[in-house]
Amino acid sequence: MLTFERVTKRFGAVEALTDCSFSVARGTMVGFLGPNGAGKTTAMRTVFGLVEPNAGAVRWDERPISREARMRFGYMPEERGLYPRMPVGDEIAYFGLLHGMGEDEARAAAAGWLDRLGLADRAGATVEELSHGNQQRAQLAAALLHDPELLVLDEPFAGLDPVAVQTLAEFLREQAQGGAAVLFSSHQLELVQDICTEVAIIDHGRIVAMGDLEALRCRSQRRRIELKLHGAPAGWVPDVRGIELVDRRNGDLRLLADRDVDPERVLAAAEQTARVVEFSYGPPSLAELFIELVEP
Repeated sequence: MLTFERVTKRFGAVEALTDCSFSVARGTMVGFLGPNGAGKTTAMRTVFGLVEPNAGAVRWDERPISREARMRFGYMPEERGLYPRMPVGDEIAYFGLLHGMGEDEARAAAAGWLDRLGLADRAGATVEELSHGNQQRAQLAAALLHDPELLVLDEPFAGLDPVAVQTLAEFLREQAQGGAAVLFSSHQLELVQDICTEVAIIDHGRIVAMGDLEALRCRSQRRRIELKLHGAPAGWVPDVRGIELVDRRNGDLRLLADRDVDPERVLAAAEQTARVVEFSYGPPSLAELFIELVEP
């Protein structure tokens, strides 16, 4: 298990992390969320010793993280960590050597991962010759090559097309199901909601929520109401205190309601105005929860 224990990091007068505590268990995939500048990348870098905390500790299996432990980790930085003019196949194998693999083992693993990631025919190309999406795949191959116990990925889905996103998501699920601890940051909250059961949300260097995603959504002080209406007047919104219009599209309304709002009152108001085709009530989406928890 990866554990952050009250980690604080200052850069001059700026406190990037403040009393930051959360954990990532083996076999789980945790979405690490926060606005730009919230401290996500700084926290990830502390795992690899690239940033030294001013206070607190980062531990793996309840012990300080040693160099030997880091050899069993995989890291995918937001900015490319690959040599641009080196052939992809040679480069991925080289990363295997750095993780202590033998040359034959590293080359076999590199060929296997490039094949799985759809890059087998590009093994001889240099990194700078690859498209953005294929560079992402090559970076992922370097992170997965040595079968890591912990996988840390900083914005791995950025700039990928939907097919590549789906492929990467499946690989992350596979790693977690195989027993690895997986931590990744992303601004694609709908995707995180689809593939993660746990999240950690950071804002201004502090963890503001951590744990099971469904439990966090259910503890929200807001509720999501969706209405599909036929024949409603333009601009109609139910006249119920504690209701906020989030989106209106072709007669469909998405509302956020205070937790104590009776959904029956909203439904009754809608039925008095138009024909109700669909009505749903439940906890907010992850994106809506995020907005609720993160300060503007």
